Amino acid sequence: MTDHRHASHTAIVKRLNRAGGHLRSIVEMIEAGRPCVDIAQQLHAVEKAVANAKKALINDHIDHCLSHAEADKNVGSAVEQFRTISKYL
Repeated sequence: MTDHRHASHTAIVKRLNRAGGHLRSIVEMIEAGRPCVDIAQQLHAVEKAVANAKKALINDHIDHCLSHAEADKNVGSAVEQFRTISKYL
């Protein structure tokens, strides 16, 4: 299997780990009976964090594909990968 790790993945993993910790604290808020408005605000923050991680991953993938397509003269493959990943935007 091909290794698909990119330089940005370490930062993305850190973002997702931070969001995971934040999500665990939200579960604790719910279990502690905190106000729904506070919980909703924190859930919104986690949603944004995950969305930003996804955006960073997709942007990095696009940059990676473009640079490799240009170097390998394989534009068709890059276009197909763009079509595939664009459904997650």
